[in-house]
Amino acid sequence: MDLEKAQNRIIDFIRDKAGEAGVSGVVIGISGGIDSAFSATLAVKALGKDRVLGIHMPESGLTSAVDSEDAKTLADWLGIEYRIIEISGIISAFMAAVPKSGSSDRLSRGNLKARTRMSLLYFHANQLNRMVIGTGNRTEILLGYYTKYGDGGVDIEPVGGLYKTEVWELSRRLGIPEPLISKKPSAGLWAGQSDEADLGISYAKVDEVLRMLEDGAEPEKILNKTGVSAEQLNSVTRRIERNEHKRKAPPVPEI
Repeated sequence: MDLEKAQNRIIDFIRDKAGEAGVSGVVIGISGGIDSAFSATLAVKALGKDRVLGIHMPESGLTSAVDSEDAKTLADWLGIEYRIIEISGIISAFMAAVPKSGSSDRLSRGNLKARTRMSLLYFHANQLNRMVIGTGNRTEILLGYYTKYGDGGVDIEPVGGLYKTEVWELSRRLGIPEPLISKKPSAGLWAGQSDEADLGISYAKVDEVLRMLEDGAEPEKILNKTGVSAEQLNSVTRRIERNEHKRKAPPVPEI
């Protein structure tokens, strides 16, 4: 892929979609991670800093001080309007209203946090006549590694055609602060969570696998060329199949 050309296409895409929707700008969640940093940077290039609102939504006791500092650093670097909304009180109120919520599992709670953040982004988008920009990359989308109607609930996914490794490469070319690029990727939904630990494979390796799968390569060839284990390859293919519903509109019966 010609990454320079891809970057310019994404910038044009954001500008075109905002124009088609007749919105005054965009809203984006700024987590302190590289995907949101990269997406926000391209949004500024497309629309100008005055039309981009970044919202950081930390959870007390879980979101690291480093992530919050990096989110602020990015907003200052871009010169965009920046707001902080602490979500702990919202989550606590929700859990208090739901019977037996104390026995909920980690995944249910994590998805609730992602959907709470989505609701906050859309509240601001509705108030300001803006659209919500997603930050999901191609790797996450193919694997279904996101929350349905959470971080997957957006108006456009500008970087959804780029693998995670390509996001890193283009971010360096754009001069995004290095700490955001080099930190360990994490959705930050529970203590000690990291993307690569959840996936059981590094982003560098999973991107190799995904490229070969999309090219129609046979499993044996993928194993030999990438060096991943059969278990890792099976895990990737199972994720793709199991999460196919996330990549499609809700099914409707033929009548």
